[in-house]
Amino acid sequence: MGLAVLHSRALSGFDALPVEVEVNLAGGLPAFNLVGLPETEVKESRDRVRAAIQNARFEFPARRITVNLAPADLPKESARFDLPIALGVLAATGQIPKGTLPDYEFAGELALTGDLRPIRGALAMTLKAHRDGRAFVLPAGSALEAALVRNAVVYPAKSLLAVCAHLAGREALPRCVATEGTARDDNDVDLSDVRGQAAAKRALEVAAAGGHSLLMIGPPGTGKSMLAQRLPSLLPALCEDDALESAAIQSLTGSFRQGEWGRRPYRAPHHTASAVALVGGGSDPRPGEISLAHHGVLFLDELPEWDRKVLEVLREPIESGRIHISRAARHATFPARFQFVAAMNPCPCGYLGHHSGKCRCTPDQIARYRGRISGPLIDRIDLQIEVPALPADALSMARGGNHARLESSAIVRERVARACERQMSRQGKANSLLQPREIERWCALDEDGEALIKNAFARLSLSARAYHRILKVARTVADLASSDRLAARHVAEAISYRRLDRT
Repeated sequence: MGLAVLHSRALSGFDALPVEVEVNLAGGLPAFNLVGLPETEVKESRDRVRAAIQNARFEFPARRITVNLAPADLPKESARFDLPIALGVLAATGQIPKGTLPDYEFAGELALTGDLRPIRGALAMTLKAHRDGRAFVLPAGSALEAALVRNAVVYPAKSLLAVCAHLAGREALPRCVATEGTARDDNDVDLSDVRGQAAAKRALEVAAAGGHSLLMIGPPGTGKSMLAQRLPSLLPALCEDDALESAAIQSLTGSFRQGEWGRRPYRAPHHTASAVALVGGGSDPRPGEISLAHHGVLFLDELPEWDRKVLEVLREPIESGRIHISRAARHATFPARFQFVAAMNPCPCGYLGHHSGKCRCTPDQIARYRGRISGPLIDRIDLQIEVPALPADALSMARGGNHARLESSAIVRERVARACERQMSRQGKANSLLQPREIERWCALDEDGEALIKNAFARLSLSARAYHRILKVARTVADLASSDRLAARHVAEAISYRRLDRT
């Protein structure tokens, strides 16, 4: 008889739970049994492991092999258990030493040749392996993202044979050291690319400074999508913890790219996306678009064209910054602290208010079109602005006139960073995240400001939520002006951004 125990990880939502791979060899007719709630991908590892061991010139035992993936009540998915199962078989038969196995965690999909293929979730698993004080051995194709975890011991391997040579002390695997990507480069989009639209650029700056949600309303071709694409370039750089958290979510879906390390995510799903694609889900819950946009920007274009039931799922994560997915047998919670940006046309044809006078939509058609977006969702959007069509002479003046007036993203980002620093030093969070008691403390108004917002509350029939959001936006406007007190002019600008409340 022979027994070997190795360590690995199973993904459960955003968490990477420890799994012990126990391999036992016993007498009897040759068999290969997998227990411990393995899903189809894991069950198929029997054939991959057998072929990989044989093609690596090891002996596959003609005995009764039992592999237990503990804990038994945790579902196991993915082919990442191929490598620890193969090593367990070799260790149980004495073909490789067992002495150093407790110091490592293993994950990797085996090809029939014995080569190792990349896996998803490497970064999330490495975070937990490092906290448990173990080195992590995984395929070379996944090692760079795993090595982003500071001080983690990561060993990349190209094949099963290379891992066995390392464990036997014959040829050590080199430790992987990550080369961090840059947060921005010269090819990034820039705010100066957008001509005109000074009011919209100002609203974009306010949104970036306070982490506020933004809705842009305007005819086709006025620059709404261009403005949304440039919002990440105005945001401060991610700190290391936030960058790791964002990259770990990308890693869960296998979409993380080394060159995107430290960048703010920008997600722009098509309006035909389903609710599950947006919030995440599946029998094995995986993150959706709102979680993939964590610490970044989620942009929904053509907002009224989205299915209303799909849009309604945004209401809770916009407020809470997380999404909880419940299925019959699985539960998962994913972070979703994203900055919501949306764009829409003012009417079904899109040309209401256009200087060409093309619009022929009736008031009823316009009301039905805007009614596709629920009031509760609109109420949760801090900034609602118009992006009007620009005449040709305005565009030509912007193109051929004073280029100094076209501020770059770097210039605006400096102002945004200063405003963010004021917020962090004052309250430790962005203005958009302030709770009611914090609003009372940090958003106190002078007499003129108090009178102005009371008048607006009565005339515009604002909700309590809209009232608080106006105060938070006014606090951001004051921070951009380096003002400690909220004045009437700050409140007036915040009220001007409630476009749909005023109509």
